Amino acid sequence: MNYTKWITRTGLLLALTLVIQMMGFPSVVTGPLVNMMLFTAVHLVGWLGASLIGGVTPWLALVRGILPPPLAPLIPFIIAGNIILVSAYYFMLGRNNYLGIGLAALLKFAILSSGVRFLVKLPPKVAQMMQMPQLLTALTGGFLALVLVKLLDRIFTKQNTG
Repeated sequence: MNYTKWITRTGLLLALTLVIQMMGFPSVVTGPLVNMMLFTAVHLVGWLGASLIGGVTPWLALVRGILPPPLAPLIPFIIAGNIILVSAYYFMLGRNNYLGIGLAALLKFAILSSGVRFLVKLPPKVAQMMQMPQLLTALTGGFLALVLVKLLDRIFTKQNTG
């Protein structure tokens, strides 16, 4: 893929991810959709593009008020979790996508959970929100991404053949 196509796709995926964040859905909807975009980005723009999206979105979520200010100290862990998620999935891509989703989700969960448990002092309810629900949203997002990528493949295949 040439650079212009890559930068355009990456920018578009970032914009779509930000739109999802700003729609005001509850976190049980927003979380899986944002993770879906990260997994989808691995397919469409590779590791670097997906990592850029995963690194930018937490900052923009804080600036726009989507991420509550008490979670600001977790931003480095959210970014690290997103990049680990993208990296693990990228490594497994094409080998076993289901295992890749599981491994990626588990590693993201471990990063966020460790940050909350050992390094960042948060109120207990907020800390819980950054643990097990993060594993579930990452897993859900991964499986949603597989459906989306198959749908996109069908659309692009039809366009190129017809």
